[in-house]
Amino acid sequence: MNYLPGPIEKATSVDLSNLTATIPPRGEDDKGAAKPFVSPRVVITLLRLAEMLAIATVAIVQLAIYPSLAQAKPASIYAAIILTMAVGVPAVAQMMGLYRLENLLNPLRSAPRLAAIWVCFIGVLALGAFATQLGESFSRGWFLTWSVSGFGWLLAARFAAAAVVRYFNANGQLNRRAVIVGGGEEAEAAIAALQHSHNTAITLVGIFDDRNDDRSPAEMRGIKKLGTIADLISFVRSSRVDTLIVTLPVNAENRLMQIVSRLWVLPVDIRLSAASQRLRYRPRAYSYIGNLALLDVFDKPLGEWGPFFKAIEDRVIASLALLLLSPVMALVALAVKLDSKGPVLFKQKRYGFNNELIEVYKFRSMYTDQADVDARKLVTKDDPRVTRVGRFIRKTTLDELPQLFNVLKGELSLVGPRPHATRASAAGTLYENAVQGYFARHRVKPGMTGWAQVNGWRGETDTEEKIRARVEHDLHYIENWSLTFDLYILARTPLALFNTSNAY
Repeated sequence: MNYLPGPIEKATSVDLSNLTATIPPRGEDDKGAAKPFVSPRVVITLLRLAEMLAIATVAIVQLAIYPSLAQAKPASIYAAIILTMAVGVPAVAQMMGLYRLENLLNPLRSAPRLAAIWVCFIGVLALGAFATQLGESFSRGWFLTWSVSGFGWLLAARFAAAAVVRYFNANGQLNRRAVIVGGGEEAEAAIAALQHSHNTAITLVGIFDDRNDDRSPAEMRGIKKLGTIADLISFVRSSRVDTLIVTLPVNAENRLMQIVSRLWVLPVDIRLSAASQRLRYRPRAYSYIGNLALLDVFDKPLGEWGPFFKAIEDRVIASLALLLLSPVMALVALAVKLDSKGPVLFKQKRYGFNNELIEVYKFRSMYTDQADVDARKLVTKDDPRVTRVGRFIRKTTLDELPQLFNVLKGELSLVGPRPHATRASAAGTLYENAVQGYFARHRVKPGMTGWAQVNGWRGETDTEEKIRARVEHDLHYIENWSLTFDLYILARTPLALFNTSNAY
């Protein structure tokens, strides 16, 4: 198998040299096989924080149980020692390259250097205590015990980190998967630049080009052509792709605009190769993958840290909400069951992230024999299909509380574009036909509430103008996402629920 391992970008401060990943060969269509990309930068930062915590935790635990500490002097001395070790050791380890992935994959190789850093810090602290006559201000027995046990736990953390990194590496999750969009000399120049780069952390999956002549052969420098631009859309929907490298010349402006306008709805980074361009911009205008200069056209929503923070936000708040709202949910379930025959929950297929179909949970609000699974007909005011309890829970949005389970399963977020049913329409026109770029709202996970909902765009969408307004708000949310933006929307959601004019 041939891979293109290495660092993500030339400007990165993290050296990912010698990184390999056991993933399918370049150009092989492995639909559904690849697991989601995990940013090495995020992994390394979290591991560094874990080591800092391990150093401090061992010190504090031993501080609490050491028998002679009743005679200890001010806690500030202990805090200074612990802080110096917890911050200083990882910082020096970073400077010495011990957080490079090849060192994390092989902790035994980096153990001697890690031990040298630890011993140096312990020696400097001991020498400082002697020089300043502070040796009587803290327990030397505790200090010596921690000097040994602290390093033991630090080494254990390294071996645990190695297991995590090996898992991600074995699944190819630390390599970005990229495709080349376009063929000819421009594509060959881009592929050559990548193949001659040392360490790129990019796996080239294949080439997509509309041309089928000599300018665009079936294989180029070992990379196979997998289809046309139209095929690329479905390929990204069904197989993991992280980056699209467009290799059209800048003078093909119209063609470039046509391609980008079709691809921007995908949840990927879109980059324009500058490998064969004669026109040169200022150095800061470019990003790099190895030796390949790129112009950034579109970035994947949320960035590197966004999915991590959003996942924590979803799990924590959804768990608390379920705990607090469980009595309300139990009463709603009882009311639904007593009001009409049928199951308490209603499950409906809806579009999720990257157009994946997910099954969304709701409390049943319609008569079982009149349920509209595909939402071909929107619910209207005084709709006879809706039960008595159903009218109340739909107006108050209590019917959507079971979607908290979707959030815990990772299918929904608390905040995001609302998931729509597969056949939902406005004025008889399917949503995707009513709004150009409609599927761009699926570049992030759908949510229980969203920017459109807190701005009054909830309920019935009986006109194309209403669904356009929703999509505009959804796209604004995606382009301007932040954790504080999410919390702001969550804070506004209870007030927005009082506006029930369009909720049927």
